[in-house]
Amino acid sequence: MTTATVLPAPRLVTRLRIKAPVLVVLSATWLALMVLTAVFADQLRPYDITRMDLTARLAPMGTPGHWLGTDELGRDLLSRLIQSIRVSLIIAFGATVLSALFGTTLGFLAAQFRGWVENLVMALADFQAALPFMIMSLAVLAFFGSSMVLLVCLMGFYGWERYARIARGLAISASAQGYAAAVVQLGATPRRVYLRHILPNVASTLIVSMTLTFPEIILMESGLSFLGLGVQPPQTSLGNMVGFGREYLTRAPWIMLAPSFVIVVTTLSVSLLGDWLRDRLDPTTR
Repeated sequence: MTTATVLPAPRLVTRLRIKAPVLVVLSATWLALMVLTAVFADQLRPYDITRMDLTARLAPMGTPGHWLGTDELGRDLLSRLIQSIRVSLIIAFGATVLSALFGTTLGFLAAQFRGWVENLVMALADFQAALPFMIMSLAVLAFFGSSMVLLVCLMGFYGWERYARIARGLAISASAQGYAAAVVQLGATPRRVYLRHILPNVASTLIVSMTLTFPEIILMESGLSFLGLGVQPPQTSLGNMVGFGREYLTRAPWIMLAPSFVIVVTTLSVSLLGDWLRDRLDPTTR
């Protein structure tokens, strides 16, 4: 009669436990709160974002029924802030994913074909790095107009050259280590080699790069919306709220206080979390 050996539960819990600094825990909590706010924005908004009450214009923070106050048209700032969080996160997340996919694909193509393909990709990356992205964005939005789809696609071209350089360098390094060549000798196609063997080994570095690009795209979108070329009314975003609130900075500073606070804390939280992930996922620090 045999007996099964059961590992003690405390040992398993200890192995799964991740020690994180307090600031990282607070950052992750804040980001989770932002994601939940974006997902359940329709249920959390106390009022419609276009509902106006001219009798309650420029109501200060703490006013019953308008805890963050109202703007120049009597619209509830809490409702608009919740919707702005949703819009800004959608733009930032969609643009970050597009940038990562586009840059990683070009980097892998450069590592696979080398020669003129590699030279072309690196030339495009140098051109992108030397081009002032804000000026290009202003020109495109001024010429074609602003829409959510165009804004996400335009922001998706921000920072792709970083992913291309990282993916190319790591793919060449992984190929030089021998395991990629061994898989090729077994008959694997280049697509399988890159997706099933090289990509998992370089994914940690790419994820950290995404956490660094994400706050930059939030700030870029906020700047474009602040200048009036980003998200257009009646829709709203964090930068849009700051842009409209600048005209009432002396009389009603609370209009731009809440969205500015969210922008600063969110970008700081993503940066702190990305820095911690870099230390955790970097095998050379273990």
